[in-house]
Amino acid sequence: MTEAKPREDRTRTGVLLMVLAVAFFTCIDSSAKLLIIAGLPTLQVVFARYTGHFLVAVLLFGLRDPSAFRSHAPVKQMLRSLFLLGSTVLNFSALQFLPITVTTTIMFAGPIAITLLAIPLLGEKVGLRRIVAVCCGFAGVLVVMQPWGAEFHPAMFLSLGALVCASFYFILTRMLSDVEANATQQLWSSGIAALCLLPFVLQDWTWPTGWSWLPFVLIGCFGASGHIAATVAHRLADASILAPVVYVQIFMAAFAGWSLFDTLPTVWTLGGGLIIIASGLYIWQRERVVRGRVRRPVPAQR
Repeated sequence: MTEAKPREDRTRTGVLLMVLAVAFFTCIDSSAKLLIIAGLPTLQVVFARYTGHFLVAVLLFGLRDPSAFRSHAPVKQMLRSLFLLGSTVLNFSALQFLPITVTTTIMFAGPIAITLLAIPLLGEKVGLRRIVAVCCGFAGVLVVMQPWGAEFHPAMFLSLGALVCASFYFILTRMLSDVEANATQQLWSSGIAALCLLPFVLQDWTWPTGWSWLPFVLIGCFGASGHIAATVAHRLADASILAPVVYVQIFMAAFAGWSLFDTLPTVWTLGGGLIIIASGLYIWQRERVVRGRVRRPVPAQR
């Protein structure tokens, strides 16, 4: 059966691949918003994203090694795939109504939500300082959402739902990191999503027209390329080094919003984003410190 490749120490390449992965993730959201604006149903856009991803994964992994389709932990793999699908459906639904900078910024709270979920699900211990950072991070989410102001839109709750689903997805990814190979995870996450959506999209299929064919075809390639690049990046560099790289996406999302949709991030989005990023970076730094203490050898008694 397909096995995971050994770790390598190529930090610079890993960081560059992670930046590339984040760029592909921005392309996914931008393509989805373009297709929804063009009149395609949201579920069909999600279907195109995962079907394209699955076809790329089959070409790269499945045809070369059919054993990649077999999972060591099918139940967890199924749950992981469904949470990823739920996150995508909710995120694409939110993109119908919200600027890409808003949905991206809310999703930045992922590491904060994962920190909380890791306590009951992974048995991790989280100190008081990280709990305070989590609270500050969610305060930043409130600043972005502005539930007290005229700019608030109910679709922001869809982004929060996407955030929760994505957090469970990453928790399950951690559980499977030493169980499943990258090939198996790519095939299952994309294949299950496409299979689940197939009966729904066939009932209301709408063919793309004109320029919308381009993002319709490319969105799945963006998805596969982004996830593969991120996985390889984590094999070449430590997760503690790669974690802050995802925040580069706020600049990419701002550029995509300006160039494609003629929207710029508001002061509230930028301010809340800075709070979320600062909280996420603090949590990341504390995790590095705690793990460093755990790994540090105990001096011999003399």
